[in-house]
Amino acid sequence: MSTRPLRRVGIVGGSRIPFCRQNTAYVDLGNFGMSVKAVGAVVERFGLAGVELGEVALGAVMKHSSDWNLGREVALSSGLSPRTPGITMARACGTGLDTTITIANKIATGQAESGIAGGSDTTSDVPIVFGRKFAGRLLATARAKSFGQRLAAWKGFRPSELKPSFPGVSEKRTGKSMGEHCEQMAKEWKVGRAEQDQLAADSHRKAAAAYERGFFDDLVVEFRGLKRDNILRPDTTVEKLAGLKPAFDKTSGQGTLTAGNSTPLTDGASAVLLASEEFAAARSLPIQAYLSHAKVAAVDFVGGEGLLMAPTVAVSEMLRDAGLTLQDFDFYEIHEAFAAQVLCTLRAWESPAYCRDRLGREQPMGSIDPARLNVVGSSLAFGHPFAATGARIVATAAKLLSERGSGRALISICTAGGMGVVAILERP
Repeated sequence: MSTRPLRRVGIVGGSRIPFCRQNTAYVDLGNFGMSVKAVGAVVERFGLAGVELGEVALGAVMKHSSDWNLGREVALSSGLSPRTPGITMARACGTGLDTTITIANKIATGQAESGIAGGSDTTSDVPIVFGRKFAGRLLATARAKSFGQRLAAWKGFRPSELKPSFPGVSEKRTGKSMGEHCEQMAKEWKVGRAEQDQLAADSHRKAAAAYERGFFDDLVVEFRGLKRDNILRPDTTVEKLAGLKPAFDKTSGQGTLTAGNSTPLTDGASAVLLASEEFAAARSLPIQAYLSHAKVAAVDFVGGEGLLMAPTVAVSEMLRDAGLTLQDFDFYEIHEAFAAQVLCTLRAWESPAYCRDRLGREQPMGSIDPARLNVVGSSLAFGHPFAATGARIVATAAKLLSERGSGRALISICTAGGMGVVAILERP
């Protein structure tokens, strides 16, 4: 077994297409088409046409069975050398960060010199299937060896069997949607409607300002006539958001999550290039930041823990690994699945009881400087194509560090299934 030291993993940069609300600009475009555009943009931006990379790692949550080899198929259509391998992965909303970590681990251990990570998702082009009974009839017909057997497969058929089945976003073990789970979290942590709406309005304001100053000029590529995410509302205000009705708890009179402070169903794709220092130097590619640490954790949401609280655990464990405190960061990129999720996470890190009983810490992790949180906006403003969010955040954080010249960025993403994926980017 090799005992050579781990290598530093550089984030060279990323690209994405504008994220779009479900059933709008990308209604007729699936994961493959969106991913080819995002990965192809990275290839073009960094002069990688015909180059053989170590891996292309992509993923999608909502995908057709024909997308089983998405990573490799996109690699073959991206302009890279056809000798570039591809892998397809999925961990719900953490997929894009997980693919990044996978590529980083291969580079760190010397298995690869470079790779592209990313993801895509569409809730417009979802797999719609027949019910189990009708599907069974089709399979029985395919297996039949005689006309009589084929006829028997359809005995008792009813037109109601043709009713299609749509994919759901509820948790299999609880039957509740992510929004319903987050409502419970908001009540537990006493997160009010006003602070959720404020965080959402701030996200739109910061995102609009970042677009205006040109921050996203090299991160977002024009696609289908769009240059910006069509979810972004620069004129969003707390007052406008306050007029929206609860989206998940509609009956108790205590619901606080609305369409305005929750991410909408979104279509989009993103990609990011990672490389060893040797690969980057050989191709004269500047490294914006280094991925130094990562962690994944899970919570017992069936047993009573908050579904989206796993990042609190993952970050705590990662900081122990890194020998850092929560305050040792210049930027905090916390995925805004819901404004309430971000606020619950911050509350938990400030709680002496939670940090003691759940995180095993003698002291609370403490507060963060809100001026360093999602400084160019986040998912509430851009949207959240499940598997694409991770690479979007990595590319954003790397550019922020490059602009600053040095520092650290903390990335935190909650996922369905009660998991959290987190990472640290650094620029010496």
